[in-house]
Amino acid sequence: MNKSRWQSRRRHGRRSHQQNPWFRLRDSEDRSDSRAAQPAHDSGHGDDESPSTSSGTAGTSSVPELPGFYFDPEKKRYFRLLPGHNNCNPLTKESIRQKEMESKRLRLLQEEDRRKKIARMGFNASSMLRKSQLGFLNVTNYCHLAHELRLSCMERKKVQIRSMDPSALASDRFNLILADTNSDRLFTVNDVKVGGSKYGIINLQSLKTPTLKVFMHENLYFTNRKVNSVCWASLNHLDSHILLCLMGLAETPGCATLLPASLFVNSHPGIDRPGMLCSFRIPGAWSCAWSLNIQANNCFSTGLSRRVLLTDVVTGHRQSFGTNSDVLAQQFALMAPLLFNGCRSGEIFAIDLRCGNQGKGWKATRLFHDSAVTSVRILQDEQYLMASDMAGKIKLWDLRTTKCVRQYEGHVNEYAYLPLHVHEEEGILVAVGQDCYTRIWSLHDARLLRTIPSPYPASKADIPSVAFSSRLGGSRGAPGLLMAVGQDLYCYSYS
Repeated sequence: MNKSRWQSRRRHGRRSHQQNPWFRLRDSEDRSDSRAAQPAHDSGHGDDESPSTSSGTAGTSSVPELPGFYFDPEKKRYFRLLPGHNNCNPLTKESIRQKEMESKRLRLLQEEDRRKKIARMGFNASSMLRKSQLGFLNVTNYCHLAHELRLSCMERKKVQIRSMDPSALASDRFNLILADTNSDRLFTVNDVKVGGSKYGIINLQSLKTPTLKVFMHENLYFTNRKVNSVCWASLNHLDSHILLCLMGLAETPGCATLLPASLFVNSHPGIDRPGMLCSFRIPGAWSCAWSLNIQANNCFSTGLSRRVLLTDVVTGHRQSFGTNSDVLAQQFALMAPLLFNGCRSGEIFAIDLRCGNQGKGWKATRLFHDSAVTSVRILQDEQYLMASDMAGKIKLWDLRTTKCVRQYEGHVNEYAYLPLHVHEEEGILVAVGQDCYTRIWSLHDARLLRTIPSPYPASKADIPSVAFSSRLGGSRGAPGLLMAVGQDLYCYSYS
């Protein structure tokens, strides 16, 4: 009797255990764990099967993500992930992510190489012209669409660089490039193997299709100083000098240097060297800007740690403005007597150059980002300002209302000092992200027009430096984008 009663209770308990949803969930988890443990154990013994790193991670698939394991959709099994600090380990989350990014980059490069496609289906020059003639497109929309079509058809071509020292071209890596106002010269900073930097000027007037050959003029006297910031300076005439903010080296303090461009281009640099090179002892400068404003003639500004220093090149007079944060970006307005500054704290403020540094009335405008500001660009009418930060945000500010009126999505940045390139004549905004992708937006509606992958694998040391111009090579040049990465220079020109 007792035995039959005990068996009845046991059967009842088993049925209730199966009907309870909580028990069913626990059972499924146990079975899933047991199945996951088996492949992980087998992966340590089988040499004939390894995970496919070109596939997606477990977070992007429908299978559950297990801590410490990676699910390969092609193999349909889990593989154990080892700690990333083990340099001999071929399978870590970081290595998987890098290989997936590299696979994506190579795929996009293949699309770039064979791209003859247009920006949108049914979007070509003949159809746009026909719609414009029939009145379906007004002049403004027609110009915007035609420009989008030209951007989508830009093709990558490698530029042949000639130099007096060809061996250096194969070893020195581009750090940054900066085009002058007329886009017929390109100032370059190259990292050398022994440490420090080397400077040069590339003449773009010979940048003609289909050969695309240029010559780099170098002056090896100016080397071994790391550059924090650089801009063209108009001391004797337009873009006569280059303003460099140099870091200190050993016992040599940092400084701001005005480097004459004639020392590179002139075939007899010794003739013009005396009296033309100006150096100012300004240690720890993060940013610099040259003034073309008549009320600050022959002046430049440097952004330091918690202050802004305004220097008159002719008289040597200086004005110091105290701030609450490091100043990482600067630009002078052309018409209004204002100097705009972007800070590590996320604040953007303008200095009224008429007020001097006494009192608190010199702060004219204040805007705020949520992260460190890396670039500020004033639009031509000086009523709008473009700014980017280390959170990847690019915002267009109305300086009259101090409100953000437009935001450009897709930029990637976490900690790098990355500049913005605004080109109102072409109606575009260009920026290189920390992921090494160059993105081009429409300035008018913030639409992302094109994303260009880097010709080099993505890395911190190979973030491309770009320069866009409506007239590459001078007044008769065509619009295009120059991209310097590694030891190479590429040209994306309108076809």
